Parts: sequence; structure tokens; C-alpha cells
Amino acid sequence: MAPSSPPPTARDVVPLREAARAWFAISLQTFGGPAGQIAVMQRTLVEEKRWIGQQRFLFALSYCTLLPGPEAQQLATYVGWLLNGVRGALVAGILFIVPGVVALLALSGIYVAFGDTTLVESLFLGLAPAVIAIVVQAVVRVARKGLDHPALVALAVAAFLALTLFSVPFPVVVGAAALAGWLLGRVIPGLARPSAAVADGAPTPLISDDALHTERPSGRRAALILAVGLSLWAAPVVLAALVFGRSSIYVDQGLFFSGAAVVTFGGAYAVLAYVAQQAVQVYGWLAPGEMVRGLALAETTPGPLIMVVQFVAFVGAYRAPGGLDPWVAATLAALLVTWVTFVPCFLFILLGAPYVERLRGNRSLATALTGITAAVVGVIANLGVYFALHTLFAETDRLGSGPVDLEVPVLASVQWPALVITGLGFALIFWRGWSVLRTLGACALTGVVVGLVLSAV
Repeated sequence: MAPSSPPPTARDVVPLREAARAWFAISLQTFGGPAGQIAVMQRTLVEEKRWIGQQRFLFALSYCTLLPGPEAQQLATYVGWLLNGVRGALVAGILFIVPGVVALLALSGIYVAFGDTTLVESLFLGLAPAVIAIVVQAVVRVARKGLDHPALVALAVAAFLALTLFSVPFPVVVGAAALAGWLLGRVIPGLARPSAAVADGAPTPLISDDALHTERPSGRRAALILAVGLSLWAAPVVLAALVFGRSSIYVDQGLFFSGAAVVTFGGAYAVLAYVAQQAVQVYGWLAPGEMVRGLALAETTPGPLIMVVQFVAFVGAYRAPGGLDPWVAATLAALLVTWVTFVPCFLFILLGAPYVERLRGNRSLATALTGITAAVVGVIANLGVYFALHTLFAETDRLGSGPVDLEVPVLASVQWPALVITGLGFALIFWRGWSVLRTLGACALTGVVVGLVLSAV
């Protein structure tokens, strides 16, 4: 009999190479914004591979929801840290955004070169409706496992209604949910306790709901991470200033999007109106209406929706390249802006995760995060509604009264091809039980055929 393997440590729960393969597979499925991305991680990490327990997953998601920046990418970074330490965090976080960076870089190039993306639009005609079904599946699964008390169900519904019907600011919803969870925890003993039974008789996850990460917080560790993180964050902007001068477009974009990275509470939608207004009216990087086209491209590529800033940087630098070739300038600006947007995400997670781990046993914090977890279900549902409205209904190129006002879409008519493909996606996932990748492939192929036929008519 072969000797048994030693028990995994908190820094090496699974081999890093195996984890990297899993993160890369996840990154190829991260369509549909945060809702779709959380759905993919929920299914892969919690249900299929059983690498992390449900309550632990939701606890990490609740913490990431409190941070500025894309919560799904930060969740991947957090879980990567739990699985393989700092190396795992870097691998998970980087792989999570690489397909989106490559895809949006290519689409931005197509946009500025041709302005005609019939084939690409036909492809996304199939992908976007499929994502709606994936999001609904995520809401159902997370709700079943995260809302184990009627009070939490009510809190999730309240968060959904506040965001969808009353446009309550996201930070207000999160703060109210934390307060509600804390108050409910005082009158409902055990509200924050995870269920003892493992769902569906599945094996115990490698990282259980009660396990504690071995990496301890310390002032020395925090100072080292701050020093390295802040240096890496500032380095490309400083280098651009030295090479191209302080007044170059690269420095302007680097400084502007570095600031935007730390105020994106509530996800990409919360900051896009501000970014659009500055990019068009103040800096002149885009023409009125182009932010909407960039958002459409970002919504239909894998990775966080905040990746739209890459499109803004690409188009702006292509049109004002300075002394460089326009294509070189555009690519350089897009990569620089991507860097300054996502480096803070790694900094927030690596700096705060060890402290959050030690606070999981704090009852007051646990009940507050339980409230946030319930609200997150409503947030995912709200994002699903937003995505469905923008997929299934036509909208004008200019939204609202301002030049690039993104707050309220103008719904004109039902997009029947998208509606039909949405029905196909629901049938394949819920009736036939197809995997996400298989469903995306079938719907994408259908979209290409339908789109090319419609363009030829």
C-alpha cells in the first residue's frame, strides 16, 4: 500500500499547479459581470471541487463586497490566498483578468480600426443571453445555501428592492445590511452559525467553515505589503512621467484611474458615470456616446466590467499618441491603466485578509457579515436584472440628458433574437443540465448564425 500523503497545510491546500489550472478554467467562463463570475466560482470551488466550504465562501464574498474595486476578482484573490498563500493570491487574481485584458484589447483594436464588428456582435448576441441563465442559476444556488433563515431571505429581498426600485446607493445598502445583521444576531441566536450538515452528502471541503489560516497578521508584514504594493502601483506612472513628461496622456490616465480604483465602491456601474463624464468632457479621450459602446464590449467579454477603463485608455491614446505609433501608444496606455486599476485589489486583499481571518470568531462581526451576505444575494439578483434589461431590450446610443449619462437605459423594444437565445440558455442549463461552457458555446454559435442572417437581410 502506498504511503498516505501528508495533510495539506493552509498555504498549500491543493498543489499550486492544479489550482492554477482551475483558475484559468474559471477565467474563461467569467462572462456576465460579478453575478456570472460569482456563479462560476460558487459552482467550481464550492460544489464541484469542494475546495472551500459554503459559509467560508460567503464570508470571503462579504468582506470583498466592502472593498473598492471588482468584488469577484478580489474574491478569487482571497480564495487563492486561502488555498496557496501569497503565490496563490497572485495566480488567482492575475489569471482571473488575463482573458478579459486580451479580449478587450483585441476588440478595442477592431473598434478603432474598422468600427464594424458585425461578426463580433453576432457572437455576443449569443453569449449575452446565455449569461442571463447563468446568473439566475447563481442566484438560486447561493440563495439556497446562504439564506437559511426567513429573516435573511427578507433582508435579501429588501436589498434587491432598494437597489432595483429605489436606486439606493450601494454603500448605503451594504451598511444597512451590516447593521440589520448585527441587530438580528442579538435576537436570533445562531443566525451566523453555518449549517452542520454538508449539502447533498458531499465530501467535507478542504477548507472547512471553521478552519483558520496559519498566516498571522503583524505590523512588519503589513508594512512590507504596503511598501511593495504602493511601489508597484506607482512605478509605471512614475516611469511614464520620466520618459514622456508629466503632461503626457499616460501620466494623466495613470493618475486618474489610480484615483478611480479606490472609489469604486459598489462595483463598476457605480463609477462609470463619473469616468465617462471625465473622459469625455474634461480629458477628451472619448467622443460622446463612445462610453456606452465600450461598456457593451466590456459586458460581453470575460472578466470584471471595470475593464471598460482599458477601452477608454486605448481609444484616448490611439487618438493622441504623442510621438509614438498610435497602436503602440494605445496598447501601452491600455496596459498601464489595467495595472493601476488592479494592483490595489491585490493590496487590499493581502493586507486585510489575515486580520479578517482572525475576526471570523467575533460574534458581532460574524452577524454583521451575515447580513451583508444576505444582501449580496439581492445584489447579484439586481445585477442580473440590469444585465437582462440591457440584453433583451434595445436602448439608444445616448442615454439620459447628458452626453454620456449611463444611469437609466431607454428601453425601446424587445430584442426577439436575444429573448429566444435566452430561452435556449435556460433550457440547456435547467432542463438539459448542460455545463456553463457547453451552454455558452451552443448559444454563441446560435448567435453567430442569427446575427449573420439578420445582417444579410
